[in-house]
Amino acid sequence: MTTARLAGLLPGELDEQQSEVYRTITAGPRAAGPQAFPLVDEEGRLRGPFNAMLLSPPVGLAVQAVGAAVRYQSVLSDRVREMAVLVVAAHWGSAFEQAAHEAVGRTHGLTETELDALRAGGLPDLPDPAERAALLATAALTRTGALSDGEYYDTVAAWGERGLFELTALVGYYALLALQLRVFAGEGPAEQAEHRDTSHTESGTP
Repeated sequence: MTTARLAGLLPGELDEQQSEVYRTITAGPRAAGPQAFPLVDEEGRLRGPFNAMLLSPPVGLAVQAVGAAVRYQSVLSDRVREMAVLVVAAHWGSAFEQAAHEAVGRTHGLTETELDALRAGGLPDLPDPAERAALLATAALTRTGALSDGEYYDTVAAWGERGLFELTALVGYYALLALQLRVFAGEGPAEQAEHRDTSHTESGTP
């Protein structure tokens, strides 16, 4: 990881529009309940991808709203959502998203064995068929940007068309954040897919 290119803005340095973005992020659903990872640093600057959202308040508000909907208004289970985020984070090599969502995933029951597999770019052994269908679809979407007929219908059978739509939105949203973290926060490029762990072939390793 290289040095961040974009300096964090203190709350007192924000204009009115930027302050609206800041308040929406820090006082919205992300701030409710126990915090698995902090949204701001010790001086109040937004962390990770949220800092860059202040550059364009209209786009930043829209982007954060998509993220809030994906995380808090989806039919996907908490476990599936966090595992899917970690598949995207591993694919892109996003250290921030990986650390943040491993912390969140632990609060939703992800085991260290499951987290280890996801961190290595593979998929954990999932006995639940609905979880397995969602993660196989996530792996395919990150790997190829498409689904086979089998992957499509298996995911729809498990989660419905709404669930699949929300899963594709999740993959796109966290890929967007990973891209912005590379550009503005100095995260390094992801490993190439062919260099990833391929030992989990039964689970559809990306």
